Amino acid sequence: MTDDHSESQTLPEPLDVIAVGAHPDDVEIAIGGTLARLVRQGYRVGIVDLTNGEPTPGSPGPPVRLEEARAAAEILGVQVRETLTLPNRCLFDGFFERLTLARLFRRYRPKLVLGIAGKTPMASPDHWQASQITDAAVFYSRLSKWDDEFGGLPVHTIRRQLWYPLGLHSLDEPDGGGRFVMDISDTLAVKLDAIRAYKTQFPPGKERVFRLVESQNRYFGSAAGFEAGELLISTTLLGLSDLMGALFTETPALEKPFPPLVP
Repeated sequence: MTDDHSESQTLPEPLDVIAVGAHPDDVEIAIGGTLARLVRQGYRVGIVDLTNGEPTPGSPGPPVRLEEARAAAEILGVQVRETLTLPNRCLFDGFFERLTLARLFRRYRPKLVLGIAGKTPMASPDHWQASQITDAAVFYSRLSKWDDEFGGLPVHTIRRQLWYPLGLHSLDEPDGGGRFVMDISDTLAVKLDAIRAYKTQFPPGKERVFRLVESQNRYFGSAAGFEAGELLISTTLLGLSDLMGALFTETPALEKPFPPLVP
């Protein structure tokens, strides 16, 4: 990623959706199925990792983790992946961190941003910091009269923001404007393959993680009438203009037999 944010910089093709995580693998674990489905629906999707996630016990270093992240993004089919150089293990919400992410938002001009929903007790505190950085960057992206901080990058208003829960050991999630489940019945296998791309993080001895991820997705999906689903939380109140269209656009997938859980 370049640090050149001059006014003469050519902006890339806009993204429809950006998903933000603290580390490579956060987004895949939480909403990999959603991102894969959005790509299949024709949307341009990007992932932003605030850190490279290193060091970790099983990885020899950043180059390997970055290659795993590249492979995972290719499996999901996302068009862009940006891994920032903010520090792993000591990520904190601050002005520099907020501005760094907001600049990316202005460059890629997404309609929708997805960020981590709150704290993940017993897991990395970076997740909570990433949640706050993302919330602030969404706000900063639309602020005018701040050209000195953005180097001429045009103001961009992000129309919608969603949170995704990352904790695998709790079903308690922060309050929001409304919760819903995204159908990932056709992309659950793709999601699991993307997570498996992180061989240093999920060696054979951690097969339990895949059973846990799949079981949670089966639970949310079953509750919503799908084979598999991912929970999303709106930051604002959701409204409908077509009640019947929203409720009856698809036949519940529960009529289909469930594939077996991963071994």
